[in-house]
Amino acid sequence: MDPLFDVSGKQVLVTGGSRGIGLAIAAGLLDRGARVIVSARKAEPLERAAATLRERGECEAVVADLSRPDSIEQLAAEVRRRGDRLDVLVNNAGAAWGDPIDEFRLEGWDKVIDTNLRGPFLLTAALLDQLRAAASPEEPARIINVGSVNGLRPPPDTENYPYGASKAAIHMLSRHLARRLAPEHITVNALAPGWFESKMTAHLLDDESVRRELLDDVPLGRVGAEPDIVGATVFLASRAGAYMTGTVMPVDGGLSGC
Repeated sequence: MDPLFDVSGKQVLVTGGSRGIGLAIAAGLLDRGARVIVSARKAEPLERAAATLRERGECEAVVADLSRPDSIEQLAAEVRRRGDRLDVLVNNAGAAWGDPIDEFRLEGWDKVIDTNLRGPFLLTAALLDQLRAAASPEEPARIINVGSVNGLRPPPDTENYPYGASKAAIHMLSRHLARRLAPEHITVNALAPGWFESKMTAHLLDDESVRRELLDDVPLGRVGAEPDIVGATVFLASRAGAYMTGTVMPVDGGLSGC
């Protein structure tokens, strides 16, 4: 393996790792020799995903609801119990909720903001000692927050107001944390995925006419594939990305930039 992109032996936590982008990231890191803990809110799908992931490498699963502070602390305690260091934290767990603006339910707003913004902040704070233990000037510890193209530009004709707001906020939080943690040799970057196949996007991408309309707006003309998100993550988690912090990296086929 090219040492520039080597993540073998690294201890990694991927939240929201039972499906979609989180599952792809976990699988890609395992394929490259990392040891991965995956978390998700629902036990049964998480254990099914973990069983598949264990065919690729050393993987453990911890049930956690990132919208609840007590569950976040339990997850952090489980990570601490499994070792005194954490090389890479991937804050990927997310939620979405759509309602018309004049009918938007407070429970939906709170669920999205708590999961997508408060959760990553509280988990990062709870795991700082493990990240510090892994950090060095030559090989910093890494925090990779999964934002969204919807945090860079408004989504087309969808009323999922807290989702885009939370993702724009996680981009700024990533920059803020990057500034604060740089002296401790911890880098913080965000990925901003565009259209990827997932449970969250299925209601749009499974409708062929809507899918064509959405992809007409993507310069590269396709949805993202697993290697696209894995490649970006491996870059940020490996020596190749060691001199990057405070960045928001679009992985969106040109949607936000062209």
